[in-house]
Amino acid sequence: MQETRLDTARIRAARHVIDPVFLDTPLYRCEALEPALGCAVSVKLETANPVRSFKARGTEVVASLLAGNGSRAAVCASAGNLGQALAWSGRGRGLDVTVVASRFAPAAKLDRIRALDARLELVDGDFDMARERAADVARYDGIRLVEDSLDIETCEGAATIGLELVNTVPSFDAVLIALGGGALATGVGHVVKSSAPEVEVICVQPLGAPAMTHSWRRRRVVTTDSADTIADGVAGRRPIPAVLDDLLVVADDCVLVREASIIAGMRMLLDHAGLVVEPSAALGIAAILEDRDRFAGRHVVTVVCGGNVDMDAYRRWVGAAPAHRS
Repeated sequence: MQETRLDTARIRAARHVIDPVFLDTPLYRCEALEPALGCAVSVKLETANPVRSFKARGTEVVASLLAGNGSRAAVCASAGNLGQALAWSGRGRGLDVTVVASRFAPAAKLDRIRALDARLELVDGDFDMARERAADVARYDGIRLVEDSLDIETCEGAATIGLELVNTVPSFDAVLIALGGGALATGVGHVVKSSAPEVEVICVQPLGAPAMTHSWRRRRVVTTDSADTIADGVAGRRPIPAVLDDLLVVADDCVLVREASIIAGMRMLLDHAGLVVEPSAALGIAAILEDRDRFAGRHVVTVVCGGNVDMDAYRRWVGAAPAHRS
């Protein structure tokens, strides 16, 4: 395999600094999903942890390095999940964490960031505007800017999911990974293609936020003027060149799915798996729904990457949900 920025030895070492509460997450065959999808489906559940997403695998590595270097503060831009994760990891290591987010981000995510003792700054724009503001804060305050997907620690932390996948039996034919900034896709993809190159790595993005997929297809960075999707966690407009380079090495395909399919995937995960997930976590199921013939008779793993969803919006989309926030 061609080289990526990721290093398998560092990925293995990352497991030793990540709090065990984020490791060895449930992976199981979900037979109840299979009649409607026409293939064997295993779920890698990255919501069963204190921040309800995979992001803390990366922030644990970042925060460990910062604390080890004597750093006392960090700032990041976040659509919600990274901010929660960095706040959680930083709080446990005595770091002062600032999170810059869009004021239009889901209220549940913003409330949780505040609850984790981070300073929250809101901008009147989208995630990419938050990125710009976070960079300004880092320069002005002289603190570490944590950039999801660009910082290799975020990719290698996410890559520990890949280690857990390839160490399982029986084997699988394809893995479906939500594609946003690229940390999850490049991390898991690197490990899977290094250890099991016959497994197809398929990245999934909404039609309304297609910048990284267009970039992968054209083999150059393609930006978009806007992003319009309920999957806020993957709604970036400006791919990072170094991350795209890694994605070009590890991804076998990048596909785009409709909003209706994302909602149908969320509903299926609730009805057949008992899982309340955010839209980004349903992208893998959406991809199967849109191309059943491609996956027919195969064993597919989908990474359920986050469960931080505004429940009022969830009820509007799915039509039903538990009365409490699960």
